[in-house]
Amino acid sequence: MTRADASVRRSRVLLTSYFLGLGVVMAVWGARMPAVQHAAHLTTAGLSLVLLAAAVGMVAGLQAGGRLARPDRLPLLLIGGAVALGAALAVLGQCRTLTSLLAAAVTFGAAHGVLDVAANTAAVRCQNAASRPVMSSLHAAYSIGALGGAAMAAATARTAHSALFMATGLALTATVLVAGPRTLALSGADQPKLPEPQGAGQGRAGGVWLLGALAAASLLGEGAAADWAAVHLHTLHATSALSATASALYSMGMAIGRLTGDWLTTRFGAPAVVRTGAALAAGGLTTGVLVGSVLAALAGWAVFGLGLSSTVPSLITAAGRHGPRAVATVSVTGYLGLLAGPAVIGALASATTLPTALLLPALLAAALAALTRRALENTAP
Repeated sequence: MTRADASVRRSRVLLTSYFLGLGVVMAVWGARMPAVQHAAHLTTAGLSLVLLAAAVGMVAGLQAGGRLARPDRLPLLLIGGAVALGAALAVLGQCRTLTSLLAAAVTFGAAHGVLDVAANTAAVRCQNAASRPVMSSLHAAYSIGALGGAAMAAATARTAHSALFMATGLALTATVLVAGPRTLALSGADQPKLPEPQGAGQGRAGGVWLLGALAAASLLGEGAAADWAAVHLHTLHATSALSATASALYSMGMAIGRLTGDWLTTRFGAPAVVRTGAALAAGGLTTGVLVGSVLAALAGWAVFGLGLSSTVPSLITAAGRHGPRAVATVSVTGYLGLLAGPAVIGALASATTLPTALLLPALLAAALAALTRRALENTAP
């Protein structure tokens, strides 16, 4: 193994840890949301304000990260973003009023945004150095971390959320500080510079916004799976335990797809993998919704997650060719889809029926399949 190969391997292991930690933190925060609401005596409207504050903070953090994420600043952004995220989670566990929760949630969201851009921009650099796809496996680490965080939150359900948030935040902060010297080494001379931004002017902007729109379409489906998959199963008269399995199967399909995504991308190319996966996702969810049986629904959500698994890693890779600001733009647009998805599905379900509303993410997956070639052409690493 050459010195360059060893450096790439160290960078990949390090970035895997950052993605894994981010997944754990976000899952712990989401899974114990009812406890946060209870501790601060929040109404549903109050909790919605807290979530909105976190979303506003995240958009601001993504934008700031995009402006700051020059190669020489990436290590400090990784360290600072992760430490701030861990500290904000610990503080969130101690908040007992709406005002304090709003302030902490804005900070939490901003740290999340900065860390997201820094990690994805560093992942693009790592992929360039490796000269082969690695982005999907890094995003798989996030999915695995989210599964682990959710399992940890469930296993500690009888433990105060403040203790869990404090322990998770301190563990993340301590791990990041211990790994600080290795993170700082990411700015070494053996790390290649990002490619020069591709295209210019209106054409380049149009390409970035298309990538963002496709990310929003994909993440709208993720939001739908997170908030509506279990409800969908419940409408089919599944038990509570079986209904909860739907989201787990979606996440499992996503993790499996991302673990194999780099190999598939190397062999067939990103456009073919994303196009085929999106078509599979559209067909799987449509079948699961229209057949109307519990088994078909469970299979549909699993296939939906599997099919969409390579979409966001490939879109981030394509955005990385235009620089960190493009990564931030695609991330912001994508997260808007994630945040808006559950509400849009709910509004459609109120106007029609839930099965009809769930055809929207399937339709968007079909549109993603149709537009993939145009969005991802000439983006191979």
